[in-house]
Amino acid sequence: MSKKDMSEETYWDLWLNKRDPDAGDALVRKYMPLVNYHVQRIGSGLPRNVSRDDVKSLGYQGLFDALTKFDPSRDLKFDTYASFRIRGSILDGLRKEDWLPRSSREKSKKLEEHISHLEQKLMRTASPEEIAEHTGLNVNEVYQTVQEHYFSSVLSIDERMNDDEEDSGKSFVLKDEKTVTPEQHSVKRELLGEMVQKIKDLNDNEQLVLSLFYSDEMTLTEIGEILNLSTSRISQIHSKALFKLRKLLLPEVLDRGVL
Repeated sequence: MSKKDMSEETYWDLWLNKRDPDAGDALVRKYMPLVNYHVQRIGSGLPRNVSRDDVKSLGYQGLFDALTKFDPSRDLKFDTYASFRIRGSILDGLRKEDWLPRSSREKSKKLEEHISHLEQKLMRTASPEEIAEHTGLNVNEVYQTVQEHYFSSVLSIDERMNDDEEDSGKSFVLKDEKTVTPEQHSVKRELLGEMVQKIKDLNDNEQLVLSLFYSDEMTLTEIGEILNLSTSRISQIHSKALFKLRKLLLPEVLDRGVL
């Protein structure tokens, strides 16, 4: 029987026991869609200057790492383990390469300052159109900058979590990560309640896109096929929804340390 006709189980046996290169290549091809999936999800929040090929390369590094380190004796499916490694590899690579240029960070910071001043003046939440007129940017630039700022904050959260994990390895005290304090539970419940109310203020398409993207974990392309819209249009809807929720997704969540 040729290697092309072998079962996945046989490929795994050859790879785990003999590190057979052909079996390894076959497994890479088998799980390649996982890389594409995470590249699209993470890429939806990245600026245009970041090469998707570079992001995909980081994802492949994660997949290779997963294949090398996977232990089948553990009660864990490979696609679950690989997803963790692929996502981690992409995020680590983006942090090390400083994916958001200093000019973009400064632009994001200035935009937040403009938004704050404008909303103080208006005594209400400013619309993207009002912010665009106030700053001289176009509406799409406002959406893109806010989304980049949001994703940058997510990277910062992951980085702090990784730092905590490294520090905890040097300590003789075992921290109970699973127990939620009454204060944390109260804050999280309050935030979730606020989030639910804010999401209800979104239009139907925005609610559906957020639900499919975050709850059902679908890609923007898959969501576009369901709604019969282009991927770029879905990305715009996603950005607009994040913009409307930005006060809950960024300052309050980060300041309260819920994530």
